[in-house]
Amino acid sequence: MIYADYAATNGAPPACVREAVARYLEHPGNPGRGAHAAAMGAARAVLDARIRLARFFDCGDPAHVAFTSGATESLNTAITGLIAPGDHVVTTLYEHNSVLRPLYRLEAQGARLSVTDGSAAEIGAAIRPDTRAVVMTHASNVTGEILDIRAVGRICAAHGVPLIVDGAQTAGILPISMREDHISVLCFAGHKGLLGLQGVGGIAVEGELALRPLKVGGSGMRSFEREHPAQLPEALEAGTLNVPGIVSLSAALDEIGRRGLSGILRHERALADAFERDVAGVGCVRVYRNSGRARVGIVSLNIGGMDAGRAADRLFCDYGIQTRAGAHCAPLVHRHYGTDSMVRFSFGWENTPEEAAACARAVVEIAREWGEGGRI
Repeated sequence: MIYADYAATNGAPPACVREAVARYLEHPGNPGRGAHAAAMGAARAVLDARIRLARFFDCGDPAHVAFTSGATESLNTAITGLIAPGDHVVTTLYEHNSVLRPLYRLEAQGARLSVTDGSAAEIGAAIRPDTRAVVMTHASNVTGEILDIRAVGRICAAHGVPLIVDGAQTAGILPISMREDHISVLCFAGHKGLLGLQGVGGIAVEGELALRPLKVGGSGMRSFEREHPAQLPEALEAGTLNVPGIVSLSAALDEIGRRGLSGILRHERALADAFERDVAGVGCVRVYRNSGRARVGIVSLNIGGMDAGRAADRLFCDYGIQTRAGAHCAPLVHRHYGTDSMVRFSFGWENTPEEAAACARAVVEIAREWGEGGRI
């Protein structure tokens, strides 16, 4: 069995992550909800993760790293917490629905939206005096293309416009410096490149940018006040945190540190490049991406007119290869390429060159059957 769906979730958290979570679950506690040993131990674990993630993403203040259920909640928090009816927003055609749907809902309430090709030049040209934010992904979850957030960040800083970055596909794979990239808000998932558990992610806020909270409720402090606490991180952390997930992130950072970001990216990109080269010579195979941009370890393709879901089923049932077919929650990318579905191969830290080659051979065999008329 070959797992090639790392863009959806990492194949298996590293052993150090599983061990750290198991140790925590022997004596779990609720941070901020007591002064006994279990509660204080949980609070220390959460604080340690904040400090380590702030350092990892070069965020100026660990208190400005808040934990969420994942990138979707983080993006909803950032977008709805900053943008209001009447504001203008710039985004790109590469966005996931976790960006698009909050923006569309705000657009229905009176916000104005400009969709660009993701280049720094077009984003810069789209910024207007009433632009409230630029919201963009760091890398496409469909094509793997990396967008130049540093160039965009410089433009945003020059215009005094906050930059919100979706780092779901790059956190733990590409270096991210919130200060050098001029990122105002970074949203990240824990269960992909960061190698943690599902159900945890975060939002990091640079400087004094204030976000309206998505949720309000229990915070473990100031319980008699009618308003939710305004200071970070409590402002964005109503309710009980996913402490096992947060513990998993701390442990995963150790693994990422051992491997090194440059080594992780080099490995995953090499697998994707080799796979693409091996399938490129088959006439009815079309790979979708702008070859002028660097990529993470994602390759999406179609085989002639074959239904992408059928192709993914063939890959799994006949070859034991696990991929994802569909629109990948990114409709504008598909409109751009004139498709409604693709088969996505996304390679990760555990994949080997032999597995990438096996994936390519399977695609070639299925494509040749299709081209020879065996269209099943």
